Amino acid sequence: MKTSERTGQVVALCGGIGGAKLALGLSRVLAPGELSVIVNTGDDFEHLGLHISPDLDTVLYTLAGLADPERGWGRADESWNFMQALGRLGGETWFNLGDRDLAMHAARTAFLRAGGTLSAFAADTVRKLGIHAHLVPMSDDAVRTIIETDEDDLPFQHYFVRRRCDPVVKAIRFEGARSAKPAPGVLALLTNPTLRAVIICPSNPYLSVDPILSVPGIRDALSSSRAPVIVVSPIIGGHAVKGPTAKIMKELGLSVTTETIVAHYRGLIDALVIDRADGGDAARAGLPVLVTQTLMKDVVDRERLASAVLDFADDLRLTTSEMERASADA
Repeated sequence: MKTSERTGQVVALCGGIGGAKLALGLSRVLAPGELSVIVNTGDDFEHLGLHISPDLDTVLYTLAGLADPERGWGRADESWNFMQALGRLGGETWFNLGDRDLAMHAARTAFLRAGGTLSAFAADTVRKLGIHAHLVPMSDDAVRTIIETDEDDLPFQHYFVRRRCDPVVKAIRFEGARSAKPAPGVLALLTNPTLRAVIICPSNPYLSVDPILSVPGIRDALSSSRAPVIVVSPIIGGHAVKGPTAKIMKELGLSVTTETIVAHYRGLIDALVIDRADGGDAARAGLPVLVTQTLMKDVVDRERLASAVLDFADDLRLTTSEMERASADA
């Protein structure tokens, strides 16, 4: 339920399970229609003839209340008859596709082959699933995350799922980014003069957020946004809550610290949210910091963090407005 009388449009940048958790919290404390989520599609790939959009589906399932609460990805009450039958036929089974999940991939593939766009499919699915937030893929164009490792260049899913993040990461690139365009509405969301806040969810900065920022125009729109841009750190006490964030940072020669997260987003963010375990880093951040519990174990945690981040954003806006008025009066 809503915990603040302050209202307005909010944009979240999101990818993966951690980002989807905060997106759910935001959707539950904001009024219907106030939240827009720009989702990473650098993880998308074609598999078994189907267009797979892992991050987009994770956010869709999470906001629709359909996500598996234990795995964090895929649908709840899933069955695996298709994968078992495929395995008996000698097919590729390294990327699991549940029986219920297949419906999403089949519907999306048919929609795209009929000439539709990924953003149009997302909007249509949001309506059909009764989601009260706007979900927008970062681009309708193909942008593919490629992991350069000590063994070979691997498409994201081959690194993340097939190889279980085992190869050492040397660099990350986003094929197709230079010629891609933001999906319709993305730039308008970020440049909305009445925007309440832009929140970068606690997603992997290198695998989930950077693909979004690689699309021409998005980084510039974010850096020039009049709304406070706040990043929620994915690091707690020198560790990532889930996924290979800390491993990748170390392999890229980066320290797994708050300072590294701030440096990564320098020029784009106005403030930072960190966990209490990292509260000692606040004084060294060089920008406003909210210290709170960022670990989200359940829905209550997600709502609580979402409310805290929104209140933080509102306080930042109020402070900025007061400084602007004082400067004008001087």
